[in-house]
Amino acid sequence: MVLFCVGAAKAGTSWFHGYLESHGQCHLRSIKELHYFSALDMGMLDRQREAQEKLRDGFRTHLAAGLGNPDRMRRQIDDRSDWLRVLDRREEDIPAYLDYLTADAGDARLVGDVTPAYALLDEARLRQMAGIAPDVRFIYLLRDPVERLWSHVRMMSGRRSPEGTVVRRRTDRILARTLAGEEDQIARRGDYRSAITKLMRAVEPDRLHLAFYEEMFKGQGLRRILDFLGLRWHPPATSRKVHEGQSLEMLRDQRRAARQWLAPQYDCVADVMGRLPDSWQSAKVRV
Repeated sequence: MVLFCVGAAKAGTSWFHGYLESHGQCHLRSIKELHYFSALDMGMLDRQREAQEKLRDGFRTHLAAGLGNPDRMRRQIDDRSDWLRVLDRREEDIPAYLDYLTADAGDARLVGDVTPAYALLDEARLRQMAGIAPDVRFIYLLRDPVERLWSHVRMMSGRRSPEGTVVRRRTDRILARTLAGEEDQIARRGDYRSAITKLMRAVEPDRLHLAFYEEMFKGQGLRRILDFLGLRWHPPATSRKVHEGQSLEMLRDQRRAARQWLAPQYDCVADVMGRLPDSWQSAKVRV
């Protein structure tokens, strides 16, 4: 089985990748976010190659300096070297892509690619991805839209800071620009309505699973995901979120404005899923 976890951004995909890596029936390479199909569509294979080469060289430097877990470092280096050979082809090569995913998979039931940016792909590309193997499945993780937005805004605030710190003034500006339609990338990553519509058109219903971030760290939400994938229960090593980022409280007026701006996303999820998690409902009341 080939699994694509296609988002949403800031909705637990890093935790989910780590969980599948540790599951005995799964074989995931150590690189999260291959961006292969995004790079193909945007003509950015060379740029992806440069980025992966830079990351591989960084891991080599860390390994030589005795930093980090040496086994983890070597795996990152080897996986990136293998991936660079796929990117070196500089053209679409699905067999080479699948060979990369399945290398050394043994009798693993599942291989996969966890790249949230795939949610931005068009319907035709998603449909093609759904047909690259006899059994291809898609998972799309949903986080409370306001909480997802604020997490994404904080992340961008840190990235744009020379010191890498999240400060109120910069973060508030990014949020205001997003709500004004000036931060398209942030807005698109949280457009559940667009992503779900495309996925439901491109992927057969029994090959698509939508899951709530807030329930994934608990038994039932994770069990539903494993049932969808046909995997046995495997308790997570940790429920600690990955890349949670630096904390900064969202102000009441900001939360109210964001909730109003994101109302179509709440409505879409409620319509498709038939319910919203209690925490999403509680957030609505707080506004």
